[in-house]
Amino acid sequence: MTMTHWPKILFCFSLPNVSLMRGICPPFCHQQIWDEVGESDEERDKMLLQLEQECLDVYKRKVDQAVKSRAHLLQALADAQLELSRLLSALGEKSFVGIPDKTSGTIKEQLAAIAPTLEQLWKQKEERVKEFSDVQTQIQKICGEIAGNSNLSEVPVVDEADLSLKKLDEFQGQLQELQKEKSDRLHKVLEFVSTVHDLCAVLGMDFFNTVTEVHPSLNDSTGVQSKSISNDTLSRLAKTVLALKEDKKQRLQKLQELATQLIDLWNLMDTPEEERSLFDHVTCNISASVDEVTIPGALALDLIEQAEVEVERLDQLKASRMKEIAFKRQAELEEIFARAHIEIDPEAARAKIMSLIDSGDVEPSELLADMDNQITKAKEEAFSRKDILDKVEKWMSACEEESWLEDYNRLLLTHWLPKTGAWEEDHGIPFTYDGVPLLAMLDEYAMLRHDREEEKRRMRDQKKFHELLNTEQEAIFGSRPSPGRPLGPKKVVGPRANGGANGTPSRRLSLNANQNGARSTSKDGKRDNTRPVAPVNYVAISKEDAASHVSGTEPVPASP
Repeated sequence: MTMTHWPKILFCFSLPNVSLMRGICPPFCHQQIWDEVGESDEERDKMLLQLEQECLDVYKRKVDQAVKSRAHLLQALADAQLELSRLLSALGEKSFVGIPDKTSGTIKEQLAAIAPTLEQLWKQKEERVKEFSDVQTQIQKICGEIAGNSNLSEVPVVDEADLSLKKLDEFQGQLQELQKEKSDRLHKVLEFVSTVHDLCAVLGMDFFNTVTEVHPSLNDSTGVQSKSISNDTLSRLAKTVLALKEDKKQRLQKLQELATQLIDLWNLMDTPEEERSLFDHVTCNISASVDEVTIPGALALDLIEQAEVEVERLDQLKASRMKEIAFKRQAELEEIFARAHIEIDPEAARAKIMSLIDSGDVEPSELLADMDNQITKAKEEAFSRKDILDKVEKWMSACEEESWLEDYNRLLLTHWLPKTGAWEEDHGIPFTYDGVPLLAMLDEYAMLRHDREEEKRRMRDQKKFHELLNTEQEAIFGSRPSPGRPLGPKKVVGPRANGGANGTPSRRLSLNANQNGARSTSKDGKRDNTRPVAPVNYVAISKEDAASHVSGTEPVPASP
């Protein structure tokens, strides 16, 4: 072996993998082999150069690998530190316990130290992302329910760049507001549904069909939380409630009109209470307000139709019973006039009623209303005459009692003649008693009393004359018995009630001003031959209007 080969061999042993070469090729073993083989120095040098080159290549590869490994470790450490910073920023953690010192230890030691912290932060991030996802999902669901699109299948995208608790609180606050709005909307929906239920019950309508037309989820079979709370549902519910309320208002108005017609017809035909009670469910709401009608079925269509049929039936029955009812009213009116001693012509009144009903020129209800008005006026007239009639009755009774006739008549004539005159001035018509003006009766009675007093005076004078004549005869011829007792003066009295004496007027005098020469007094105290006549409506008052009567202020002849 030449000395020129030693440096190459030494260099080879100085390589990183020289120990490996030594294991494969012990020292100087190759020299022996080459000597035995007989290799030339050139071949030997060539082989050593090749071996040297191969060792260099291996060394370079190892160095490159070490450099790359170090670079990868540094990059991994940098990435880990960056990830740590990013996680802390995303989670909103300004400081975190357990972060290692960045400069202590080898790269691998630094990586090993930061790994647990990253693992913990990654786990915390996953939990935070889930929380965000749950909150955003609920927000999206409620927003969809409000918008009327509750079938959203899209998963909300979570912004992982901001997973801080502050941001989570914002989402949770938004969720709470939406949950409150959902609760308010659900409460409003349930109120609308309850109102629709009550209205449908009163109107006799199918609640389920009505409410499911608004939205299928409003059926009672669905849970409360599943009911639609969208703007469209609320709007349609509000419109449904308004429509039902308007329908309720119109039906109530219609029912009240029918109830009024029923009551009018019942009153018109004097329908018994037993028959009226069959429609108490109709008439009970005649004066009720819309809000007061809450009984189920109170405004059902079949009930209204039932009332309409009954009104139509009574209308048809009304025509046949109208004459009977009108004559009943007429009988009541005649009774009032009879009690008030006002003479009327019932036959003419009944004939006129028959004519009006048969002609159809007047509505039966108007006719009866007019007759009711006449009855009312007749009652007022009778009431206004009551005081005078009471005195007339007393006077008539007093006239039948001779024992106290004179005093009572004088008292009555003194007080109620002015009162009768005042009554006539107020009413503008004469006060009649059974068709005869009362003042004319008083005038006649005063004349009868006057004639009676004159007759009495004449008889007294005649008696005195006869007594004086007898006295003179007795003085001339002497007293002598009479062949017979001369008849004394016969008491002459005026006509009495029912043909009686004592000047008592009859209860039914047929006097008038022309026949008896009676006088009337106008309001200014002057005599007048005419007086106004009481107005006549359907009841014809038949009487001979007295043209005059004794004034209430004219003095009554007193008995001597």
